[in-house]
Amino acid sequence: MKLLLQWFIITAALVAAAYIVPGIRVESDGAVAYLIMAAILGLVNVFIRPLLAFLSCGFIILTMGLFMLVVNALSLWLASSIAVNWFNVGFYVDGFWAAFWGALIVSIVSFVLSMILKPSVE
Repeated sequence: MKLLLQWFIITAALVAAAYIVPGIRVESDGAVAYLIMAAILGLVNVFIRPLLAFLSCGFIILTMGLFMLVVNALSLWLASSIAVNWFNVGFYVDGFWAAFWGALIVSIVSFVLSMILKPSVE
């Protein structure tokens, strides 16, 4: 149940990013595109993002963690590329800066929704 909730949180965050950031757009069936893109982004975050973070740990330490914003942007950009090229999902991220601002929006919205929808532990 927790995984399904997280999937819908990421989906909502992607909707917010596509709505706010001009360089992010969806050119196919909206709901399906967002759900598939959320699944792909989740897989990229599980398998590839830790490798990117490990390889750039010097920059992350040097910038006191701010380089993770770049890692998040690259992860979103890669997930969009995989969605478009491998799965023909029309979720486009046009360039690094769109990915950067989109990743920032996704992070903020995901954090806020996770705090609001966090199941109570009793």
